[in-house]
Amino acid sequence: MNRIPLLDVRDGGPVAHARARVDAAAALRDACLGAVAPLGRYCLSPIDRMASNWLKKSGSAYRAELEHVVSILGFPGAMTLNMSYLFACTTQAYEGPDGLPHIRRTLDWPFQGLGKAVEMAWQSGPAGDFYNATWPGAVGVLSAMAPGRFCAVINQAPMLRRTSGAVGFVYDAVVNLREALASEGGWPPDHLLRYAFEICETFEDAVQLIAREPLVRPTLFTLAGVRPGEMALIERTQTEARIYRGPVIVANDWQEPQPGWQARMSLANNEARVALMRSVAPDAPRFSWVVEPVLNRLTRLAVEMTSAGVGDFVARGYESHSLLRGAPHPATQDFHLPLASPMALAA
Repeated sequence: MNRIPLLDVRDGGPVAHARARVDAAAALRDACLGAVAPLGRYCLSPIDRMASNWLKKSGSAYRAELEHVVSILGFPGAMTLNMSYLFACTTQAYEGPDGLPHIRRTLDWPFQGLGKAVEMAWQSGPAGDFYNATWPGAVGVLSAMAPGRFCAVINQAPMLRRTSGAVGFVYDAVVNLREALASEGGWPPDHLLRYAFEICETFEDAVQLIAREPLVRPTLFTLAGVRPGEMALIERTQTEARIYRGPVIVANDWQEPQPGWQARMSLANNEARVALMRSVAPDAPRFSWVVEPVLNRLTRLAVEMTSAGVGDFVARGYESHSLLRGAPHPATQDFHLPLASPMALAA
């Protein structure tokens, strides 16, 4: 198994990360896109242009940076992968044996290669340092921890439905995508979460920022601070927010059913994952909760983290032999932040 590397990119951020890991980013692109990758000039370049045009209309503070990263990597698909969106996740914010807030989470994505290619980026912003479980060439944040401030993750929200049935599902998916691409001024969710880590000095600052900024698509944000009770789920649509305070378990549905919305995955699958997490003790051994149905053939990453004290962040990558069969298995050795040391970056 590969060891998850820690890269010190406090000076340069994702641009420095991409510059140091061009070959790793290219290998990840090939693993994710498979047979399509060699045809990138014909298949991926038009999608890259569409994603780039959408980014220009968004409210992201990182458009120029992402364009710089794409130019460094120099291959079709870099923009497409950056602007794609995670498939499903399971998250729990809970009080640990120490009485302080913790987060457990898995990230499920259909792309092969993400589990063995995950890296830990040590990043920085005006509010302080943070650690981001990410991939070379990625600009946003999906799972991160800022010591002494907060930790946070993203889950995909339910899908807005206007019709019913399988044919209607395809129609609604296309309409939702078209509206997202046509929207102006909203943040890509992973870019907004990175912005929160860079500028927010406290848990509450981050909650208020994420609740008020416009988004390009519905998203579920889970945050945990450093004091007892500092846990929150922020259920976001493009312009509205619902905030749930305290311990919470999140799959890919609203906490309270909303008319016109369909849960990602099936309702039974979401309920089964929530039920499993509800049964896990606060002092359960590391990753003992990563079992079916939380663990599945699409699972690519599992993390446990807390921002209290000096902070703690443990991560593990997963791969599956096949998207159609075969149990997932650990693809990387555990990354344990207090024991990790940064790898040297190329000049």
